[in-house]
Amino acid sequence: MPTHTDRAGVERALLSLRPVLAASGIALGLADGPGPPLGPGERELVSAMSAPRRRDFLAGRLAARRALRAAGLPAGEILADGRRPVFPEGSVGSISHSGGLAVALAAPAARFRALGCDLELRGLPVEAARLVLSEDERVWMAGSVRRLLFAFSAKETAFKALGDDAPSLLLGIGLRPRRGGFCAWPRDVPGRVLEVGTHDVAGAAFTWASFPHPAPSRTGAPPQTPVLKLPQLPLGGAPTG
Repeated sequence: MPTHTDRAGVERALLSLRPVLAASGIALGLADGPGPPLGPGERELVSAMSAPRRRDFLAGRLAARRALRAAGLPAGEILADGRRPVFPEGSVGSISHSGGLAVALAAPAARFRALGCDLELRGLPVEAARLVLSEDERVWMAGSVRRLLFAFSAKETAFKALGDDAPSLLLGIGLRPRRGGFCAWPRDVPGRVLEVGTHDVAGAAFTWASFPHPAPSRTGAPPQTPVLKLPQLPLGGAPTG
């Protein structure tokens, strides 16, 4: 599948999600190109990067700062722990970039433990399914490159939202279609289920999820690890084409 070319349509579709996400306390930011490094930490990080990687990194940071400002949060330097962005204290977020377009989500850390998002403007060959999906998931995919694209994106989102609990490979994340997207979980922790929402953005794929804090216990017992929950959005069913 070629790189998606309707960039303006993708941007409009992503921006249309802002009010619904904002109602749940999550802000979305976009950037179609890089901004300057904000401070010495970001300058040091980009100094050793290749030009394409530097562009993606700085576009992602610009999108993230726009999301932070939209959430009413300080938009300071966003450093990195390996490949994972480290958002300023008091905030959580997630960054994705594809085909030169960057998108980010941000929210208060007091409300969420983590967020995940993924944008896919480039398709995957159907042969890549064995690297992403288990045998039972490939049966559900039924050879559809569109289903593979959304499934891959959903697993990328789950990987980001799970943080240190994520398996090392996408095959280690289980996936099942549900209304509005997918259920995803680490195969070695089957009770930790994440609801991943999907949105067709002008033919490209965007997926996202939120990981709220555990609810306080009323009995004095330790709070249980919550089911990772995405606000119910009016997106229809999982991709079927």
